[in-house]
Amino acid sequence: MKKKIFIYDTTLRDGAQAEGVSFSPSGKLRLAERLDEFGVDYIEGGYAGSNRKDMEFFHQAADLGLKHARIVAFGSTRRKGKNIKDDPFVSSLIAAPTETVTIYGKSWLLHVHEVLRATPRQNIEMVRDTIAFLKDHGRQVFFDAEHFFDGFKDSPEYAQQVLSAAVEAGADCLVLCDTNGGTMPHEINEITSKVCCAFDVPIGIHVHNDCGMAVANSIEAVRAGAVQVQGTINGYGERCGNANLCTIVPNLQIKLGYNCVKKSELRHLRELALFVDDLVNCRPDIRAPFIGHSAFSHKGGPHVNAVQKNPSTFEHIDPANVGNERHVLVSELSGGSNVLLKAIEVGIGRDESVRGKSDILAALKDLEHRGYAFESADGSFRILVQKVLKKHKSFFDLDGFRVIIEKRGKDEPCISEATVKVRVNGEIEQTVAEGDGPVNALDGALRKALFRFYPSISNVQLTDFRVRILDPEEATAATTRVLIESTDGDDTWGTVGVSGNIIEASWEALFDSVEYKLFRDEEKRQSKSRKKKKK
Repeated sequence: MKKKIFIYDTTLRDGAQAEGVSFSPSGKLRLAERLDEFGVDYIEGGYAGSNRKDMEFFHQAADLGLKHARIVAFGSTRRKGKNIKDDPFVSSLIAAPTETVTIYGKSWLLHVHEVLRATPRQNIEMVRDTIAFLKDHGRQVFFDAEHFFDGFKDSPEYAQQVLSAAVEAGADCLVLCDTNGGTMPHEINEITSKVCCAFDVPIGIHVHNDCGMAVANSIEAVRAGAVQVQGTINGYGERCGNANLCTIVPNLQIKLGYNCVKKSELRHLRELALFVDDLVNCRPDIRAPFIGHSAFSHKGGPHVNAVQKNPSTFEHIDPANVGNERHVLVSELSGGSNVLLKAIEVGIGRDESVRGKSDILAALKDLEHRGYAFESADGSFRILVQKVLKKHKSFFDLDGFRVIIEKRGKDEPCISEATVKVRVNGEIEQTVAEGDGPVNALDGALRKALFRFYPSISNVQLTDFRVRILDPEEATAATTRVLIESTDGDDTWGTVGVSGNIIEASWEALFDSVEYKLFRDEEKRQSKSRKKKKK
């Protein structure tokens, strides 16, 4: 194992600057605890003095009892013309109960002249005074050299003078920032190498993703000698985002052999990424390297056949190393291996072969030809296989449904009402429900009708509803595909429906969603029963 690379997470500060991202006070504390559990070394909690929420976080985080990570307060150098003791933002850094603080200062003459409206000497004095003041108050100080790479390319002498002033004042780490995100990897490597040779203090890297190079730039900086990497979970951040730690950490640790976090914790990487997405109410990137749902998905028949024989043929690592898993997609491109592995994945067959494999494949391709898609519809795929294998158990039958949409005036909202009539074990149940729209009303009516027989469906929630017009040239007569994602809090599954009528397509997907839930409940009961008999 190579040297230790310190992971510095700034999701709670830089990540919160992303469009549409915001953390509640309790959410900030929950994320700090999860980052600590994962093994992050430093957690930048916010901008000291900029707002009340961040200052409250610093005090509350002191009582979390974190086992590994250090909470870091973020701020800037003193203002031009301000006495260090009179600068409220510097005072806030002292007021924050953190052992470590990070301050940023200018290292690009363009910013010194155009933004600070200061002389180069005044800027250097601001850096030196602030770091020395913080060190006098017993803080570990990291210096973020803002716009360092642009500054170095403009005037390498001045950029390094700023770093020298920081070191002379006692900075514990020099963090080189590509704040505009426009530097190329080879430039990062070259410039970082020069800095590492010039200074006998730890060097860090903080880059943005405006050219899509943030991960590559971070890795090149480490290869050049940097020992601290700053970034955010899932790459959240202003503009195009920050360096994505969910990609950087496994690359450094698995591919390059650096020591970032414990191997046992790396297996929770996907879980952490999904936790943050959920916390900020953003949909996960299914194609994200390492942790995305599609990162280890296989669709082409020859690919699936090869993976079945040896996973390393089309997988660069074991998905379990980062808490992910293999997914086999089934479509018109599928071969027998797809069907076999997909059936095993959804829990239908555990043997080396599945009976009726060719029949399943034929039924699948016929439905795909009619517009169905099972790549994101594991629930519907399972039901299809059960029917082909003659193992399908019907939990309820539909006698009929009706949907009414009424608008009582141009300024009045539409009212949707659905009536559903089902038959369960010979008993008829007919219910009515209103909803925000026709599908919501249908969902409500179906649950009301089945609740007396299957109370567990009250736990099911629809988490996503997607509509695709398959032949738009047919205009209003086009065939519609509806994909629904559902969850009961423990499992998540997808179902699909296709029809020339969007309501009927939605009903098909709803029907499969409920049936899949009931299948899963039945399996769990049977599993518990078998375990009791063995005892």
